[in-house]
Amino acid sequence: MESKTRITVLNHILALNLDVNIWSARKKLTPSDFGATQLPPEDLASLGSKRVCNPEDLRIFGTLKSRAVNMLDRHGVRFLGGWAIPEKVADEIVKELTVIEKEFFAAKEDFLSRYDESVQDWIKQHPGWEKLIGSSTVSAEHVRSRIGFKWQFFKLAAPDKKSVKKGLKDEVNNLGSTLFDEVAKSATETWNRCYAGKVKVTHKALSPLRSIYDKLNGLSFIDPRVLPITDLLQTAFNKVPSRGFIRDENLLMLQGVVSLLREPALLMENGQKLLDGATSEGLLESLTAMPNRPIKVTDDAEEASENDPENSKQNLSPQTPTQQIDSHGLW
Repeated sequence: MESKTRITVLNHILALNLDVNIWSARKKLTPSDFGATQLPPEDLASLGSKRVCNPEDLRIFGTLKSRAVNMLDRHGVRFLGGWAIPEKVADEIVKELTVIEKEFFAAKEDFLSRYDESVQDWIKQHPGWEKLIGSSTVSAEHVRSRIGFKWQFFKLAAPDKKSVKKGLKDEVNNLGSTLFDEVAKSATETWNRCYAGKVKVTHKALSPLRSIYDKLNGLSFIDPRVLPITDLLQTAFNKVPSRGFIRDENLLMLQGVVSLLREPALLMENGQKLLDGATSEGLLESLTAMPNRPIKVTDDAEEASENDPENSKQNLSPQTPTQQIDSHGLW
């Protein structure tokens, strides 16, 4: 089912560009690095690169960039090489990015303060290659200019001329489909990490679903079928007991919901059905009207699992049969 978002959605979103630069610590290999060794001609093969610094010393920058990207993925949807962010959460985004930015630049100063020592340690770790590495080192100031963390929010306005507006309009049209695709990706990760093959889960398994709910709720203006899906999720949350393990029909209901979220086309189809008058209760009931009951663990194993979550993992070994979930036409 095709999704088309109207160009007027630009009135409610801000575009965000995250601009993170991380020095690669790599230099291109040159023929002089190999001395008199005969190399193949350039039209036959090309030389690669060499590391001039321990990549482990730079890992922190990649970790912080991933944290920023994950945070933006939770709140926004990919758009024009960056993200479309609901305008109402822009201040919250800035706060979180500012925290990450401070950590990033603290890590940068820490790395630069021991840069020379780091390079020398790297050379010592590779005896016999001192010249290869030493001939390609760069100054700390050069490295400083290659590490940066910044972002830009900007507001988009469509041009009046129809022919000029087309490219932006096409990108906006795809926002709804992109959102459902991103939800499907998150739901698949959630399924594999929290629900696949499980006969009971803790309330931690709800956390990724609540993140999906928050994302959909914040971007509900992008596509009319999004809001009914948030209602479906909230109805499911309300059915889950506030304490204890989640199992039996409640677990089957959540597994059915996650399975539905994993299929963008069916998710949009059922979002439309909800818009047309179907109820969240009815849809959830169809997910729990299962022919097979969950597999019952033994009393001893169950008691041990409740006392020790780690035992729960052991009791749910890969050999445990997986209950079959009737799709009821949802997936």
